[in-house]
Amino acid sequence: MKNETEKSVHGAPLQGITVLEFTHAVMGPACGLLLADMGASVMHIEPPEGDSTRRLRGFGTGYFSFYNRNKQSLAIDIKSEAGKQVIMRLVEGADILVENFGPGTMERLGYGYETLSVLNPRLIYCSLKGFLSGPYEKRHAMDEVVQMMGGLAYMTGPVGMPLRAGTSVVDITGGMFGVIGILAALHERNQTGKGTFVKSALFETTAFLMGQHMAYGAITKEPVPPMPARVSAWSVYRTFDTKDGDAVFVGLISEKHWERFCKAFDRDDWLNDERLTTNNDRIAEREWFLPAVETMMRTFTKAEIISRCEEADITFAPIARPEDLFDDVQLNEGGSLLETLLPDGTRTKLPKIPLEMGGTEFSLTMNPPQIGEHTREILGDLGLDDTEIQALEEQNIIKM
Repeated sequence: MKNETEKSVHGAPLQGITVLEFTHAVMGPACGLLLADMGASVMHIEPPEGDSTRRLRGFGTGYFSFYNRNKQSLAIDIKSEAGKQVIMRLVEGADILVENFGPGTMERLGYGYETLSVLNPRLIYCSLKGFLSGPYEKRHAMDEVVQMMGGLAYMTGPVGMPLRAGTSVVDITGGMFGVIGILAALHERNQTGKGTFVKSALFETTAFLMGQHMAYGAITKEPVPPMPARVSAWSVYRTFDTKDGDAVFVGLISEKHWERFCKAFDRDDWLNDERLTTNNDRIAEREWFLPAVETMMRTFTKAEIISRCEEADITFAPIARPEDLFDDVQLNEGGSLLETLLPDGTRTKLPKIPLEMGGTEFSLTMNPPQIGEHTREILGDLGLDDTEIQALEEQNIIKM
């Protein structure tokens, strides 16, 4: 099944930039996705049998389908001599290479930065790993591993029950840091004419996410409690059960919010209570105050709480599930979902890159590709004729 071009990306900022992507799972493909959505021409290089991510089940079921739109698929045996010749020719004309293989893999295959930068001095080589330089750098790591060792799982779960975040937050954020480094390197190359090596890593990304908590610990000189046990900076900033057995999050982050909250829920008694005058006063009185708010909230339905908060311009949120996002009014009417044809034939809506940038349209140019869907096209652009391409296919070096 061939991809369908839904829209052209008009004026996309990275048009004309060519990316070779040696990736799998989430971190590398997420980095490539952002570059592709911003207009770069991204070639996802996978073995003839296909990227192993395509075959994942469980929570991995959606990985390939989400992180590989707007990319071409070149299915080729990069370990073979003939495959290596093709890759080296592609490297000569590439702007960026992104890889997230295990430590030392690209070097062992002959595709390390030191080798390829000689072939193409303008190449920006982005390596996405478990760890940056240091004692751990040769270790393998995964998102959940670094969430555990970097303090994120401790901060997420209740006391004594470390819990990973509900999405691949470190993989995705690490890929984003890779993109930041790539964009900085592109800017530098415009000045120097030379490419460079960029590296992002899961563990150090997790440590960066923990920075605010590390600063808290340094200032208070006390052990940092996990989020479920924390004393919030705001007196009302939590989920409340409703009369109809649902839940709504309500957050008050200013004295104006507090005043509007009291008026919206007919609690002038709280507004006039000297014990509750300021946010810090209300935090000091939390032992009786928060149970009182909980009791009050349980007298209203979910719809009633949302209506009152919205009318009063108070921060609130219903507790959504992933499948609820398909019908979210903001995402649909705001144009933040892209109609996408997945490799298994499923048609669905998936989130676009969350940016607005002048008149740029970050849209769908290619659906997630079938294995080797663009192999013939890419090899043809390199100058290989039909006979040469057919010979590579017969030797199982490529798949089309």
